[in-house]
Amino acid sequence: MAETAIDADKGAVRKGQKPSLRTCIVTRAELPPADMIRFVPGPDGTITPDLARKLPGRGVWVTCSAARVADAVSRKAFAKSLKKQVNVPSDLPAQVERLMLARMIEALALANKAGLLVTGFSKIEAELTKGNVTILIHAVEAADDGCSKLDRKWRAIAADLGREPRIMKELSIAQLDLATGRENVVHAGLSAGGATNRFSIEAERLGRYRSEISSPAREFAAE
Repeated sequence: MAETAIDADKGAVRKGQKPSLRTCIVTRAELPPADMIRFVPGPDGTITPDLARKLPGRGVWVTCSAARVADAVSRKAFAKSLKKQVNVPSDLPAQVERLMLARMIEALALANKAGLLVTGFSKIEAELTKGNVTILIHAVEAADDGCSKLDRKWRAIAADLGREPRIMKELSIAQLDLATGRENVVHAGLSAGGATNRFSIEAERLGRYRSEISSPAREFAAE
């Protein structure tokens, strides 16, 4: 397929041109880079996930789905696409998930340092009432009743404010503790800001990867 970007492998786009699509080596679907995962062979020929899409060398792309990455491993799709022998870790799908988790935790830590994060049930309720929360976070171990109470309040307030009630449940208590530098963090609320936007992107990407939901191929109009 013809590329329209300055850097065809990384997806940089010139003004006035369509964003370039990438072809999944498993499904052959054409998707934007944001909906895929880039992989490159390292100096020793080992296939390495390139979530930031910055590693040098020729890359290949797989739909952002643990199942599709597993398919790429089992079908030897990396070697076929690159047309050379490569080393493919058998735990590549889990490796990708670990890297996604690390990026998500890092983004949450940055949001915390920027003063955009509040924890503690009563504090979150207060911030929800003030309309200061843009993303509500629950630990995966959080009790259903606590989640439901905050979720109902958040959905009602978000509806009044004309916002989407964004709720995420991808991190464990231990991972939330790591990101915040606090203990036993079960619920958290994020206010608007650049670090929050980054966290949202990473969280949605991980959720899509785990749930095996990926965006369908779509056409883009010229800017």
